[in-house]
Amino acid sequence: MRAPLPLPVLHATHAGIWLLGPDEAQAREASRGEAIGRIAETPHILLNAPVAGQRLGYGDVSGLDLLELFAFIHPARFVVPTVAGMARAAGLKEPESDADAAALLRHIAQQLLDTMGSPGWAERESAWSANQTLWRVGWGWAPFVAERIAKPERGERMLFSRLTPWEESGERPAPLTISIPGEDAERRLEALTGKGSETRAGQRAMAREAAAIFAPRPKPGEPNMLLAEAGTGIGKTLAYLAPASLWAERAGGTVWVSTFTKALQRQLDAEGWKIVAEAEERKKRIVIRKGRENYLCLLNLEDAMQGGFSGRAAILAHLVARWAAYSKDGDMVGGDLPGWLPSLFRRAGATALTDRRGECVYAGCPHYRKCFIEKAERAGREADLVIANHALVMVNAARGRPESPNRIVFDEGHHLFDAADSTFSAALTGREAIELRRWIVGPENKSRGRRRGLAARLLDVASYDEKGAEALEAAVEAARAMPSEGWLARIAENDPFGPVERLLGEVRGTVYARAKAQEAGYGLETELAEPDSALIGAAAGALEALDSLARPLAALSRRLEAVLEDAPDWLDSAARARVEGAINGLNWRRETLASWIAMLGRIGSVADPDFVDWLAIDRVEGREYDVGLHRHWLDPTRPLAKAVIEPAHGVLVTSATLRGSEDWVRAEERTGASHLARPAARFEAASPFDYSANSEVLIATDIPRGDVAALAGSYARLIEASGGGTLGLFTAIARLRAVHARIADRLARAGLPLYAQHVDPIDTGTLVDIFRDDPHASLLGTDALRDGVDVPGESLRLVVMERVPWPRPTVLHAARRLAGGGSAYDDRVVRARLAQAFGRLIRRQGDRGQFVVLSSAFPSRLLSAFPPGVGVHRLPIEEVVARVRARQFAQASTEGIDA
Repeated sequence: MRAPLPLPVLHATHAGIWLLGPDEAQAREASRGEAIGRIAETPHILLNAPVAGQRLGYGDVSGLDLLELFAFIHPARFVVPTVAGMARAAGLKEPESDADAAALLRHIAQQLLDTMGSPGWAERESAWSANQTLWRVGWGWAPFVAERIAKPERGERMLFSRLTPWEESGERPAPLTISIPGEDAERRLEALTGKGSETRAGQRAMAREAAAIFAPRPKPGEPNMLLAEAGTGIGKTLAYLAPASLWAERAGGTVWVSTFTKALQRQLDAEGWKIVAEAEERKKRIVIRKGRENYLCLLNLEDAMQGGFSGRAAILAHLVARWAAYSKDGDMVGGDLPGWLPSLFRRAGATALTDRRGECVYAGCPHYRKCFIEKAERAGREADLVIANHALVMVNAARGRPESPNRIVFDEGHHLFDAADSTFSAALTGREAIELRRWIVGPENKSRGRRRGLAARLLDVASYDEKGAEALEAAVEAARAMPSEGWLARIAENDPFGPVERLLGEVRGTVYARAKAQEAGYGLETELAEPDSALIGAAAGALEALDSLARPLAALSRRLEAVLEDAPDWLDSAARARVEGAINGLNWRRETLASWIAMLGRIGSVADPDFVDWLAIDRVEGREYDVGLHRHWLDPTRPLAKAVIEPAHGVLVTSATLRGSEDWVRAEERTGASHLARPAARFEAASPFDYSANSEVLIATDIPRGDVAALAGSYARLIEASGGGTLGLFTAIARLRAVHARIADRLARAGLPLYAQHVDPIDTGTLVDIFRDDPHASLLGTDALRDGVDVPGESLRLVVMERVPWPRPTVLHAARRLAGGGSAYDDRVVRARLAQAFGRLIRRQGDRGQFVVLSSAFPSRLLSAFPPGVGVHRLPIEEVVARVRARQFAQASTEGIDA
């Protein structure tokens, strides 16, 4: 290996700051002032510039980031973004101290650069061309990369010529009408688990029961539905994949497996080799599907690479282009794009590389035949198994998409209620309204980028159809009554423009007049009840404006459908796809407008008992960013049952906590089963884990409520006693930040790194990866970590909740509480949250751990949330810390771990 690069190094953690000069071999500690001065003068090798900047208290840190270099050399490859993770990826020994880590960063850089000289470097193609472009846009690593990549003798293929086009295929025949015998499902399960694997009675029983959902349904609207509570450790994933994969093979149909979290999607994808061993065949038969906004848009990327982005955003665009050539499916959110890559650029442009606004031009795009989104959609139509999320399944079903699933497995089924609540809601807010205006009108003033309005996207259709052109022109004109740039400032100054802004101004005034003050981190809201005459009048004006927009959009949609029926000569398959895409987009916006019009029509009239309506001002840290009206179903499982479950033939809803400590009636209510004409079948299998022997619940009785210093001190002592491996769960972001600020440095100096959501400039998925990788690390977070974390083994051995997770007293919660039994409804919500949080602790056989609640106000009636037999102890914090330390010492002694 060559001598280490003659470049300075900066390594900053909560434990301190280390600098290494160009010709020095040993790092030394430095002050913040010195480090900031050095890095401002000379680019330093560092790891994760935003994190380093945060540790320095200097947000504008830039330099030679090793993560950017890794993303260039190994696109679409995973690495834990820590010094230890990078060292393993480079084939080097992990550092033993922070000083060693600083010196190691330079060796890692050298090792990565040397990789490009290896004949076995798999990602060589187009690297020289990409680096030349990156050099032109100012990428710091480009000169060092250029020294190691020779100019190819022949021109390299660019990204868009390297991507494989999708192929057109005929419509897939309807699946055969067959049943899957229970014994066949068990035999398939045996094949999936492999010879010699442990026989799990609960898993076999679940596979047999799950097979029944694939039988022919008796009547339309009466699907075969099974509710299955399978405790952690049962192996429910393979239990339902066994009959699902068997039915797909025999019937020639597709089963959709829906999850709530990306982590479970990745886990399901990883299990695919057990079903289909050959990699290429597996890509065809098992497909991950997500919403359009998750995938890289090639047209947006092309615009970014051709000058649409500048500065750091341009560097991101070209690194994403490197990744796209090697990506499995172009998924930028939870796929094989490293989650840490966009965060290195402070989200500079990452979202602009996807189609988040529904502006796709379909066949009008020069990259249509290579589009990642189109590939995924077409692959899903031919696949045996489609892995998706609850939201996509519900949206496809609600909009009557051709690919709407009719054999569905809802894993993480305890989230169905919340997913339906979000999917079937409506919000007429300033941000939503301005997005609708932009989608129709297109760029205004001096807006840059490739954004196109509806007229530009339908130019050739409008030239063919005169009535369609008139409807399009009328829609564009009506859309100009929607809020425009600067709307929030105008309504704050009582100077609104147009009827919708006037309505938002009245909403804002009403909220401030009626709402109860909240913490700065939360917004303000008030129920939509007894509106005054000003609000009623403003709503009437806005309703008229929305109706004036809805009419030409409906006319335009009809004209486009007529074009498809007329089938003019120019309407080839590509043009047809574009027109169909435009119709889908219009129908989506028309549905949104219809929900807004219905909401406004209710103002001043009798309330609809099926819905909960309220007015809100959304704020972050006291700063307003949106204002509007909101409508949710009181019971969102009603539209879930009607739009998703009833049209299906077979539905399985499963979770480790589907029923929890409640009866089956509650599970049926939360999943939509109670609204079906035919009752759902039930299955239950308890977890095989011995929770009473391997876990306990400790409730600290002497932490004063509201005493942040005492709370922080308790967290620090517990993490120290456990030696890390702690997941800290908070009910408020402000308290999380306050605790982290008080203890992060102290813990880091003890060799116990502490990471936190809403503090560290790292996405949640990457934070979990870091936490999982280091048994001495701890992680603080909020709701997303309560049941979206799967960290088996030594890395998670202590869960600490700062208080009982009571639901926030929102307007929506108050309405559901009133309808659901008052305080009993609150208790059900809290027990479900506690069960999910406790479930993070023991994920596989051999796991052990403790669950701590830092609140003396823990009602005994909530203890049923925990598994039967688990010991519960109410103790002072001193004794809680002592028990954690003793258990950690005993476990370390047993397993030979350095405690």
